[in-house]
Amino acid sequence: MTRWILRLSIWICITLVVLTRPWELVPPAWNPWEPLTFDQPMTPVTKMKLSRLANDSDVCLDFLSTAPDDFVDYLALKDYTPVENCPLTNVVRVRSTGVEFNSSFTLTCPLLVRWLMFEQQKLQPLALQHFGSRLSSIEHYGTFACRNVYSREQGRRSQHATASAFDVATFRFESGAIADVLTHWDNVDHPNSSAFLRDVHSSACNYFGTVLGPDYNAPHANHFHLDTSSFNLCR
Repeated sequence: MTRWILRLSIWICITLVVLTRPWELVPPAWNPWEPLTFDQPMTPVTKMKLSRLANDSDVCLDFLSTAPDDFVDYLALKDYTPVENCPLTNVVRVRSTGVEFNSSFTLTCPLLVRWLMFEQQKLQPLALQHFGSRLSSIEHYGTFACRNVYSREQGRRSQHATASAFDVATFRFESGAIADVLTHWDNVDHPNSSAFLRDVHSSACNYFGTVLGPDYNAPHANHFHLDTSSFNLCR
């Protein structure tokens, strides 16, 4: 009798799960079975989905191809070695995203995906919040550099050696306003620019593996370093 009751209870539970489909109530950003989309908020589950893009270039490029036409202008590149001992894999050449850049650049597909999500979910809203104007262009210091960290002769390779890092220096807005990391980070005479940069830095920490800025050290006084490493360093 006890065994029959147990079986009946299990059957009822299974029936209730099938009928109610509770997994459908979980938001996509928290549901590991829901496909990744560019508008998903950055949650631990979203980050898990993003990590899959690093392991398969075809998967990353397939996802990138789902972006709207005006979202990003890029060219997928075959794996190649531009400098000896610094092979590049899973990389793309970017001309523009929702903003213009001072020059095109090569970076890994997973880093571009994170940038696009960050730009749309945080950068543009912060631009409107602080300046009432959309972000129009960005000046950067590049992505790829075949070197060790801080160009030391010994030590670990920089994320730049695999084009997995992006150095951003200046933000320009449709209104004509400017937020320059070197000039405005601690500039009390330009509170909007300073506050914008502070918010950009702090919000970037949820999208990238490492985020470094002026408060980290002198070499980063003039730019934000954003990469896809697993260090979870935000300084």
